[in-house]
Order: sequence, then C-alpha cells, then structure tokens
Amino acid sequence: MSWAPAREGGAGPMVVPAPLFAALGDETRLHLVARLSSEGPLSITRLTSDATVTRQAVTKHLRVLAEAGLTRSTHVGRETIWELEPQSLQAAGAYLHEISAQWDQALARLKALVEQD
Repeated sequence: MSWAPAREGGAGPMVVPAPLFAALGDETRLHLVARLSSEGPLSITRLTSDATVTRQAVTKHLRVLAEAGLTRSTHVGRETIWELEPQSLQAAGAYLHEISAQWDQALARLKALVEQD
C-alpha cells in the first residue's frame, strides 16, 4: 500500500509515482535534468559533450527519465532531441510541498501538546 498526502479541499490523495522520485535519485540523471532545465531542448550529442559516462549510458539514463514521465524525445533528421516534461516536475514539487505542509501541521500540534504541560 502506498501513501499519498491528501489534497486540500478533500479532493483525495495526490498521487505521484515512486518511479519519478527513483529516476531523480541518480546524480547523472539529476545533472541531465539540470542541463535540460537551464539550456532547453538538447541533442544527445550536446548532452554527452561534458558527460563523465558513455553516450550509451546517457541514453539509458534519458530513457529512465522518459519512462518516469520527466523527459521526452523527438527526432529531427538524424538527431534525437531531448526536453523536459515540466508538468511532471511541477507535480513532484506540489507533492513535496503538501508533505512539507503536513509535517508543519504535525509539528505545530506536537508543540501545542508539549506546551500544554
């Protein structure tokens, strides 16, 4: 059973799949996300130009990101262009924001309980 924070207004839990966070749990993939975020869509050639791993490894990391819904690729001639899927990152950010708010509320309740004594 997986846990998801409740949405405000009782709209049910916000579901962000674990594969999204698992995909972001790798330093190479985080670096690729950062490059795509700052530089916009890039070819595999540009993405591998400063990589410390092989082109095949970068391609594999990009596929993991794509399977998690974080990137997508398009073919332009003989080049493959990769870009971020910003909705997925926004969903992850919203998920983390809700968890943070729930922890803030829990800590406030604990503080109030401790201060009652």
